[in-house]
Amino acid sequence: MSFVTLLLGALSVARAAYGKDVFAHWMLDEAYSFVQSDWESDMSTAQSIGIDGFVLNMNANDYETDKLVDAYAAAESLNFKLFMSFDMSYTWSVTDMVNIVSAHASSSAQYLWNGDVLVSTYSGDSGSTATDSFWSGFKSDLASQGITISLAPAFTTYRDPSLASSLLSTYPSIDGFFNWWSWPADVLANLTTDTDVAYHQAISARTGPYIMGVSPWQYKDTSDDQDWVEYSDTLWNYRWQQAIDIQPDIVEIITWNDYGESHYIADVLSNINIGTITYVDGQDHAPWRDVAEYYISWYKNGVQPTITEDKVVFWYRKNPKAAVCTGGTTSAPRNANFPGDSVFALAMVASDATISLDIGSSHAEFSASGNAVTMGSVPFPTEDNQIPYIQIIRNGATVKDGYGSVEVSQSCTDYNFNPFVGIVE
Repeated sequence: MSFVTLLLGALSVARAAYGKDVFAHWMLDEAYSFVQSDWESDMSTAQSIGIDGFVLNMNANDYETDKLVDAYAAAESLNFKLFMSFDMSYTWSVTDMVNIVSAHASSSAQYLWNGDVLVSTYSGDSGSTATDSFWSGFKSDLASQGITISLAPAFTTYRDPSLASSLLSTYPSIDGFFNWWSWPADVLANLTTDTDVAYHQAISARTGPYIMGVSPWQYKDTSDDQDWVEYSDTLWNYRWQQAIDIQPDIVEIITWNDYGESHYIADVLSNINIGTITYVDGQDHAPWRDVAEYYISWYKNGVQPTITEDKVVFWYRKNPKAAVCTGGTTSAPRNANFPGDSVFALAMVASDATISLDIGSSHAEFSASGNAVTMGSVPFPTEDNQIPYIQIIRNGATVKDGYGSVEVSQSCTDYNFNPFVGIVE
């Protein structure tokens, strides 16, 4: 057994009394048309796969503040938990942040860490909030109202493992840490756990949680300086396996509903406003929740779940990466050469089976182990407008099969590196 394994095991035992919860990052700017029943529906869907609560990402102190009232009321009715994540890429005053936290601190839906109100961020380590005095002032102003918080920010400049010790010396007021980085950093290689190991160990000197981000994808194309894709072909499987190994205090799924970055696992609802983000249209991601349900159970219970129902979750892009699009988006996103031109399939089967993957003239098979997760893929064909066909075969007979619902086309109007996700069950 390695030193790292022993170390992380000791950390997990030491904090076991507090954690093992799973949250999903929820973009509050998508709640413009939400009423309490919409919140209840979303929360019930999340609860059904083992998610304990939402982390409410606030962009600004505007209509989002009012939406918190319905969110907390819905969560209280469902015994669902919530905590705030202030998006510090926007301008915030300490007073506004204090008022928002204090307004909901006594709610039964407010998530507590070791008895304290948990508060997180996106960023907050640059600009006017870069100094520890901002954060210590935030905490002391809340304390003056009798509210003690556990501050676990996602300081996004802290990704390099070598900076873990300086995080603590630079920010003595923080209690925990949220590792936002859930994708490779502009490299054609799988994400490692080096950052997780370093910051998990470092923050163990404090009383707050180590929160580990887990994400299925990363693609964004909203402006000239906001267009990229990260290598994510098999990320949704191996990042969960990393979480099982690391055993963080909290897993945070990035995200429930950030449609702009293509890592949503929520349904694409009719009452959300995605504006000009056309690459979400028809791109269902709901079957990724089946994968999450499996790994959430494993993470929480410490035991690999028993699989009783055969299913294959599969995902693929609608255009090869070399396709030249002729519409409004005139250039491919950064790292467009990274994704594989393939249909990726994740099998969860009760007993050994063969998974057959076909798309046009392209065919592949892989052996899926019983009561386990196994992945395989089939490359895109040369023919145009082809659709995947997936079979679960056992003892020479097809026991389940199904098709994708989006064709792979060699031509395109706008670049789209957001995958369609389907399921055979």
